[in-house]
This record gives sequence, C-alpha cells and structure tokens, in this order.
Amino acid sequence: MDTNGKVAPTGQLMKAVSTRLPTQYGLFTIHAYEEPSTRLTHLALVSGDVNQASPPLVRIHSECMTGDLFGSERCDCGQQLANAMQAMQDEGRGILIYLRQEGRGIGLVNKLRAYNLQDIGLDTVEANLELGFEADYRNYKAAVAILNDLQVYAIRLLTNNPEKLAEFKGSRVQVVARIPLQVQPNRENLQYIRTKHTRFGHLLDLRSWTT
Repeated sequence: MDTNGKVAPTGQLMKAVSTRLPTQYGLFTIHAYEEPSTRLTHLALVSGDVNQASPPLVRIHSECMTGDLFGSERCDCGQQLANAMQAMQDEGRGILIYLRQEGRGIGLVNKLRAYNLQDIGLDTVEANLELGFEADYRNYKAAVAILNDLQVYAIRLLTNNPEKLAEFKGSRVQVVARIPLQVQPNRENLQYIRTKHTRFGHLLDLRSWTT
C-alpha cells in the first residue's frame, strides 16, 4: 500500500506515498507521483469522495512558485490555486492536480529572466522566445494518468485553457463540463492575462474586467 511507502506504478508515473493534509481550505488527501523520465514529483490533492456518480471538480495547476508561494501579482496563478481549493471545499469534494512544470516548462530561473524582459516591454510569449525557448513546453499527460489511477473517468474541469481540454481527447477521462476560473486582474498582471487570451486562446470574458 502506498501509505506504507510501497511504490506502485500507474502508466508512466509511480505513486510513491499518500497521506492526510489538513489545510486552511479544509482536509485533503495528498498523493505524490514520481515521473522517472523527468525526475519530477507531481501531486494530487483529493477532497472528499471523488468516486461518486456525479463528476467532481478538477483543477490541473502548473507549479508557479512566485505566485503560489509568495503571492506574486505578476500572474493570476496564486489566486486561481486558492479559488480552486476553496471551490472544492465548498462542494465537499474535488481534485487538485499540481504539475511540476514551472514557468510554462522553462524552469524558475528562466522564468525570472523572462520577467526582466517583460519589464522592458515584451509579453510572456516574446520573452520566452527571446530567451531561446518555445512559448509553452507544458503538457498534461501526467494529469490524465493521475485521474486514471484515482479511477475518476468523468470530471468538471476548472480551466480557461483550451489546451487542457484537448489533452483529454481520446483518453478514458471525459470532461463533461468546463468551469471558468477567471480572476479579476490587477495593474501588474493585466497584460499577462491579456496575453493568455490573445496569444494562447484562453477562454476569458474580457467584459468582466474593471481594471
């Protein structure tokens, strides 16, 4: 059993351990999945009974240390994470999948370098390209594998990103509904969020913005 430290395979991931995780948003069970090909550890935080007949809320969240941990206002990541965890507790169940792909996959140091380029006028796409990277290296295959391991095959996905929706096509997991996860922008992240909409096609209602 994984709670005793035994490693169990699930697709290309290895479930390493599961344990209880009380948080400010309520109680979760946290599962750690190791990915041998990248040496990364992805996480799934599960609230309540997610194997009921009705599909649970699911959030696939890519790591953002500056936003998630330090409350950076340069992005909307930290607020999206908090809102998703609160929504799951409000419903009494849900799954947060936390993927270790910082900075759209370019890593923390390069993300900080991109910040300097954004401060002189480049958008997030242009900054990544200037550093010699693609605009976005992320993928969500690990999230699909984690849901398969949890035996959750129908979900309501909290996302604005059409790429996440596309990842589930042809998989055993069906997205029965997309739930928007839009936050009010501030002066620091307004251009960042606009770039998500214009360059990445994120499904955002710009009419709701007041900044």
